[in-house]
This record gives sequence, structure tokens and C-alpha cells, in this order.
Amino acid sequence: MTLRLTSAPVAGVHKRKSTARPRASPFAAHARRKPNTTAPSDVKAAERDLDDLLPDVGRSDYISETTPVHNVVEAIRYIRSRMFDELPARAGMNSTRIAETLNIRRSLPPLTSVAHVHTLLNAPTQVEREIVDLVQKGRVRRLIVPGRGNDAAGLGDCLVLAEDWEELVRSSSVLDIEVKEKFLDILDRMETSSAISQSVFTQDEYRVLMRAGFLVSSSSYTQGSLRVASLPRLPGAAVSGASRNGPVHTSDPDQSVQTDAQARAATLFLSLPNTGTYLRLLGAGRAHLLALLRRSSCNEAPLGLLRDRWNGSVESDRSFHLAKRARGEFAGVLPGRTKKWKDLNGMQFHWVVEEAVGAGLVELFETGSVGPGIRCL
Repeated sequence: MTLRLTSAPVAGVHKRKSTARPRASPFAAHARRKPNTTAPSDVKAAERDLDDLLPDVGRSDYISETTPVHNVVEAIRYIRSRMFDELPARAGMNSTRIAETLNIRRSLPPLTSVAHVHTLLNAPTQVEREIVDLVQKGRVRRLIVPGRGNDAAGLGDCLVLAEDWEELVRSSSVLDIEVKEKFLDILDRMETSSAISQSVFTQDEYRVLMRAGFLVSSSSYTQGSLRVASLPRLPGAAVSGASRNGPVHTSDPDQSVQTDAQARAATLFLSLPNTGTYLRLLGAGRAHLLALLRRSSCNEAPLGLLRDRWNGSVESDRSFHLAKRARGEFAGVLPGRTKKWKDLNGMQFHWVVEEAVGAGLVELFETGSVGPGIRCL
């Protein structure tokens, strides 16, 4: 029997191969392009915005024109209510991080920088006169933090409403009722100074006030940054460096230096709980804004572009983002992964821009084409 290595011929119907050419697509002549890409002209325009100087047609009053405040008290309340954005529904943070963020926001003192108030009202002489009048009337207290800078860019010149200060004292769980009443009584009798003699309180009283954050020792600051030129004139308060019968006069320079050092060591400064946290957060926000602005080669950019950089490429609740999420496509990172939420607890963009403008770090100008522009100074 012979083994056949080839298959036997199979009888069957052979289909005739079609020689007809397929129909051409009506879109065959169009250039192919990947979806969601930007046209070359748009890319060139965006690159020109980043690399070239923006047209400058004059100073911009965008902030003062869009802010609904008319006096210092309204400005302080407006600034306090707009420091942070609302927590988004899809934040991308677990419950622990959300709780930490909310606790940090809640613990910040009700402070407002003087530079920020000047930015909103845009009337330097009138604003400064109104601040002095409010401080003398006791409606506002001006808190000076030594060592944080004395110019506009400094972080140590702040305002706080007297009613907010009193509420903080009364709601403190560290202070006894007697200490609260005594401290508030001294605040009412103090003038414009933020320095107070240690001898006004007993040793236990000033220690508990320091532990609660309402007083801070002058030894916490460097010698060159102390501002103890004027102490409050309170009944029965003895200022260190002077005897109860009168000031001590001496011609010995060593003894004079020792007396001055004793006076500084016995001087306390008014403060608020978590003031350091507030100032560090404010400084970090300013620094991050400048870092984003310096990504442009000319250190300037349209305000809208800088806002997008500040917020990051986060997803939103717009219709096209919702449609992408429904299809399982990428719709932007979650807010919890951006620096705005990781390090700055959701600090609002316009709030930090107003701070930076008031501090003299940036300026706004009109471009005449793409809205307000912003540049480093």
C-alpha cells in the first residue's frame, strides 16, 4: 500500500475572485489627525504667549474693580472668607488627609495682612488713615510679628478684628475664666502697642497665656528685630529696667547693656494661636505662585494661564470631563495630587494673587487681547 504525501484533489465549487475596486471613502482626501490634538496654529499661538512679551497697554485695576468691599472692616471679612476653595467631591484624598486639611483650616487665626487690604481698596493714604482710626477706637488690633519683615513684602504686619480676638480668648480650653477676663481687660486698656510687660501677669498667668498662644516671649526673636520701643501704660504695671520709685540712671555702659537686656527679656508680645502656621502657609503660597510664573521665559503670563497652572490639570464637573470618565478615558488628575491641595490645603488662586500684588512681588497689567497679564517684579 502506497502512502500518499499529498492531499487528494477535492471536487468543489470555486468562487470567482472579484476584481472590482473598493469604493473610496469620502474622507480619504482629508489629512489624518489624532483625536484631541491641537491645530498647529493654536500650538504656535500658545508658544508665542509663553515666550514673547505680552502687550502692555497700562496698569490693571482688575482686583479693585471686581472686589465688592468699600472699607477696611469689609475687606478683612472678605479676605478671611476667601482664603480656601471648597473641597471638591472627587478630591482624591482619603478620610485622614481630608480631616487634616479641614483641621488646619479651622485652626488658623483670623489674621489679615495689611498688604492684602491695600490691594483690595487701592487707596493707600485713605486705607492707612482708616486703619489707624479703627485701631485707636479698639475695633481692630494691629499685630506686629518681629522678624518677619517690615516692608510690604514682610509677613509680620497683620490686622485682626477685636471681636474675633475676644472670641478666640473666650473659646480657649487652656485658659481659666479668671485669666480670660484679666487678659481681655488688659487688651481693652492697651493702646496701639503689641508689646506688654511681663510684670502685668503673675508667673502662672503669663505661662498659661504663652502655652495657649496669646503671648510670646521676646527671647523667641533675634535682638535686632525686637520692637519694644513702647510698652502699654497700665495701672500697677512695672516695666523691667526701672525701679518702682523711678527709672534707673547709670553711667556704666556694661550696666546699661545689662539693664536693657533685662528689659527685653521681661517683654512679651501679643500673639494668636497658630500664627506661625498661618505665616508659613502664606509664605509658601507666595513662593509657589512666583515659581509658576517664572516658568515663562519672560516671567510674565496671562492671568488665566497662571490660574490653570495653579489649579493643575485636574478633572472638573464639565460635560466633556463627565463624558470622558463615563467612557473610562483620562479626564485629568485628581485635586489631591496637586501642590495646591497637598501643601497649600486648597488655597484659592485669586487670594494668593492679591497677597502677592499687595506685597509688591508681582503686578497686573492690561494686555488688550487676552485679559489681564501678570509679571514678576
